[in-house]
Amino acid sequence: MKEIFFAILFVFLSNGCFAQSEQSFIENCIQNYINGTSYNEPDHISKAFYAEANLFLSHKEKPLWIVPISEYVNWFQRGNKGEFNGRIGKIISIEYFNDIAIAKAEILIPEKKQEFMDMFLLKKIEGKWKIISKSASSKASNKTGKKILFIVSNAHYYGKSTISTGNSFAEIVNAYDTFVNSGYTVDFVSPKGGDIPLAYINTSDNLQKQYLYNKDFMYAIENTLNPKQIDYKSYKAVHYIGGGSAMYDVPENSDIQRIAMQVYEDNKGIISSVCHGTAGIVNLRTKNGKFLVQGKTISGYPDSFEKQDGEYFKHFPFLIQKTIEERGGAFKFSKGNVSHVEQDGRIITGQNFQSSNGVALKIIEWIEKNN
Repeated sequence: MKEIFFAILFVFLSNGCFAQSEQSFIENCIQNYINGTSYNEPDHISKAFYAEANLFLSHKEKPLWIVPISEYVNWFQRGNKGEFNGRIGKIISIEYFNDIAIAKAEILIPEKKQEFMDMFLLKKIEGKWKIISKSASSKASNKTGKKILFIVSNAHYYGKSTISTGNSFAEIVNAYDTFVNSGYTVDFVSPKGGDIPLAYINTSDNLQKQYLYNKDFMYAIENTLNPKQIDYKSYKAVHYIGGGSAMYDVPENSDIQRIAMQVYEDNKGIISSVCHGTAGIVNLRTKNGKFLVQGKTISGYPDSFEKQDGEYFKHFPFLIQKTIEERGGAFKFSKGNVSHVEQDGRIITGQNFQSSNGVALKIIEWIEKNN
């Protein structure tokens, strides 16, 4: 029986590793295309495409413009090799089955206020993933290429208990919608990367329902980045999402702490949080060793609002308000279920999910004023 069990376990783990590697191989293929077209690197573009691939594009004078990949590659011979040409690319989604895949990538050209959506058909040929066809369309866009990093947690339970928790879906979508409608791009990072648990989903709320059934948005939630994939130089702000999950993994994660403080100190960007997301900033220290919250006015979910006789509360690793006050911060909040936002320089915090929109607007206001 032991032999059978281990054989099954080996197959399960092998399939999991296979699935993960296939995803990453497809990502690498598309990233070759994105990097090649953004930095005038024809060799990278050629590496991404099958030699006989075609591109199916729009043209003012013909119903369908078919461009061989060899011709397309030559377009990028004209620019200075390795020099950024203004194209900002991002993989939006990937779906694959055995040796075939479909994928989508967003290409922004902020200078021209233009957004392209590229759709790819890929096939694994002689052990390597290749794009065998691409179609694209464009539209006018307010997207600026400015990026915000949402910090979320992989924790499914309150500590070591079996009590389920998650990241607040309301907090995610209320802030996300505000940013994207203002032309910003939002990325997600979690300590482990990959999928995250969600909580407080209300499908009677039109905005939540809209995003719950948005495949591209949910793909980003399912495929959060891990800290090693993050280049802090790309971000104007980090934003800690709340929900019970925020109390675990994130606050003590040294890689996420480093990213947050690099954005704050090196980029002169913003650190922000909402509700239990404020747990993520209590351990942050500046380069001089002081706690970030020292001498700052901070908001978040107050200790007195917790159900202190609740079973979940027994598993809290610390109290947000108490910890901030012990570390020299002033903690402010209002009555429940109303928006309350505090801004202290480049630290912007909110009390609850009702504050998510207000915090996002304050972030946008600061960035645009100090651009």
